[in-house]
Amino acid sequence: MKLGLYPFSFKEYLLFCEFPIKDAYTTKEKAELAKHLQDYVKYGGFPEVIKTKDYQELNELYQDIIIKDLIARLKIRDAKDFRELALYLISNTSKKISYNNLKNMLGFSSTSKVKNYIDFLSEAYLLFTVNKYDPSIKKQLINDRKVYAIDQGIINAMAFQFSQNLGRLMENIVFLALKRRNANIYYFEGKNECDIVIKEGLKITRAIQVTESLADPGVKLREINGLMEAVNKFNLKEGMIITMDSEVQLLKDGIKIMVVPLWKWLLQDN
Repeated sequence: MKLGLYPFSFKEYLLFCEFPIKDAYTTKEKAELAKHLQDYVKYGGFPEVIKTKDYQELNELYQDIIIKDLIARLKIRDAKDFRELALYLISNTSKKISYNNLKNMLGFSSTSKVKNYIDFLSEAYLLFTVNKYDPSIKKQLINDRKVYAIDQGIINAMAFQFSQNLGRLMENIVFLALKRRNANIYYFEGKNECDIVIKEGLKITRAIQVTESLADPGVKLREINGLMEAVNKFNLKEGMIITMDSEVQLLKDGIKIMVVPLWKWLLQDN
């Protein structure tokens, strides 16, 4: 099994599983859809793994990319360093990283080595990095980046249990869906953080938070504060929070906040 450009999107996953794509679902169909989404979050979108639900197969795919493809093809001498960096990044999906911190943490000789290795992983479509939005390109280059992986199944197979990190996996899935749509993706950070902002032309046009649930008042406050800071910063008329299953419209200081379930957002065309 070789890594293609992208694994299946959720819509492609459902079609592969012969589940109908339509505007409305019965209660029974929604329960089946929820089960498909859970499997998609756990096992990812590689066709072979959709059938087998086998983490060992995902582990072998990852090892094939790292060892047989990248280390051998690029003649990487410090294979141990390369493998440790790749695994650390996979384990920190949807989190911020800095080249200098990675150099110190992993004992690399230079930040350029860290950058080169991350570039190799990005060119192989195993990992992606996203810049913090700043009008200054120079500042974008020196700020921390966020890291995402090509497939949430690989994250689960190599790094952590999905139930304990569902919010991070959801954010990774949202990132991949936006990437497939050729969106120009950044994160925003001021006093608070907004997970994803989308730039079109010279302007930020969308702000998105991703979280498992808004049931906890502290989480809800944090997500709304981060979203509102981005919305106000970029003069947007509305913002979006993607959760696992909530669907509601909120109003904050005259700004509309659309709370959308992940499955519904993934089945939209834009």
